[in-house]
Formats: sequence, C-alpha cells, structure tokens
Amino acid sequence: MTDGVDRLERRADEHAPTTPAWDCGSCGDEWPCAVKRGRLLAEYGGDRAMLSVYLGSCLAAATEDLRAAPVMSLQSRFIGWLPRRSRRG
Repeated sequence: MTDGVDRLERRADEHAPTTPAWDCGSCGDEWPCAVKRGRLLAEYGGDRAMLSVYLGSCLAAATEDLRAAPVMSLQSRFIGWLPRRSRRG
C-alpha cells in the first residue's frame, strides 16, 4: 500500500499549475513558482528556446483564463524570469 502513497506524494510535489487561477497545486504560489522554475531550468538544460516555447504556450492559455490580469504582468510572470543570454559582440 505504500506504493500508492508514494505516488500521491510525488504527484503532490510536482508543482503543476491549477487552472483557471494558474496557481501552483503544491505550494499555492503563482505558477510557475520558484520550485517549478528551478525544475524547468534543470529539465530544459541549455535549451532556452524550447523552454520559452513551452512557457509561451502556458502564457497564452493563462491569458485566456486570467483576462483581468495585466498582460505585461503575466508576461513577466511566465517568461520574464528566464535567464538572459549574454551578448558577445
């Protein structure tokens, strides 16, 4: 029976968004929460472009759900935290 409990604990710790509020289902912070941001950076590694595509699709969905929220606030929340690439000239 512990297998089922272990699986439930792992799912509860995924820090996945709950819609339509787009809050973290684990910690209740705005999604992506700090934990999820760290996990996304690790999961996508150096592929910032693909992470941006994923977060952009989340932003598009959240924009539909959170119509009263300022667009710039949502943009900052979903993709504004991504590390910037250094520009070498």
